[in-house]
Amino acid sequence: MNTPLHTSYQYGAEVAQSRNRVLRNTYALLGLSMLPTVAGALVGVQTNFWMLFAGHPIMAPLLFLAGAFGFMWGIGRNRESALGVGLMLGFTFFMGLMLSISLAAALRFSNGGTLIALAAGGTGIIFSSLAALATITKKDFSFMGKFLFIGLILLVIASLANLFFAIPALALTISAIAVLIFSAYILYDVSQIVNGGETNYVMATLQLYLDIYNVFVNLLNLLMAFAGDRR
Repeated sequence: MNTPLHTSYQYGAEVAQSRNRVLRNTYALLGLSMLPTVAGALVGVQTNFWMLFAGHPIMAPLLFLAGAFGFMWGIGRNRESALGVGLMLGFTFFMGLMLSISLAAALRFSNGGTLIALAAGGTGIIFSSLAALATITKKDFSFMGKFLFIGLILLVIASLANLFFAIPALALTISAIAVLIFSAYILYDVSQIVNGGETNYVMATLQLYLDIYNVFVNLLNLLMAFAGDRR
């Protein structure tokens, strides 16, 4: 005969198993998503994809926004099916292709390979540290959600404005703030999975992927500005 205490314990164990399963599936799909990202980046660099926008630089961010939001809409609509996983992998290939524009810019520096490696290493350290913090402590960081969302909206507005003004100092400020915001989002998003706020591993993967992608791109921008060697 199950007592209320036993039933409560059993329910708690099932909830913990479910959350752990979502976390495992998220990390598995996140790791898999890096393969099409790398493939897209290699294709973009090898084909000089960036040259398509050389005469019209504003077209690159417009294509990025249109493609990214289109894929994210499709992933959200199909998050419960295998199609959602397929769209996620297609999305990461597209993101890798767009990433090749930043990589090509970095490779024009004599130490471009080093800058890319540093940005990748820094992103890895940030992600692993914050993900471990959220997982081990199991602290609920959901209180950060509102502040992060407001910060993200302001960041997007500033980024769109700087497409037209092209102020170098503002671009660097935006990149520095973006690193902080998306690092905080890693903590928030992993906490959501650990504490049951996000139960779909496809959406959880999408959120973490965007966090990692944005941390990497903005770290690379900062490294190019402060450590790039054009000799």
